[in-house]
Amino acid sequence: MLIIVTYDVSTETRQGRRRLRRVAKICEGVGQRVQKSVFECQVNVMQYEQLERALLAEINENEDNLRFYRITEPAEVRVKQYGNFRSVDFEGPLLV
Repeated sequence: MLIIVTYDVSTETRQGRRRLRRVAKICEGVGQRVQKSVFECQVNVMQYEQLERALLAEINENEDNLRFYRITEPAEVRVKQYGNFRSVDFEGPLLV
């Protein structure tokens, strides 16, 4: 499934800046950054649940905001993109 993960971590304190770095690192390990605090992730149900648990363990629910959007299939009908950044086609061939 294609999911969009967005977050807004309070960076007013040193702890907040650390949380922001840890949240970003977790997301970078699973998906591709499409904006500063927005990631696209192609995951199965188990990976989705692991990602959700990992991120919930990092954020402070009183100060931060975390959102998950599950994009229904077919994604190419639901997602339009404009501008110079083009995301990776998760279904296409892998080129190394």
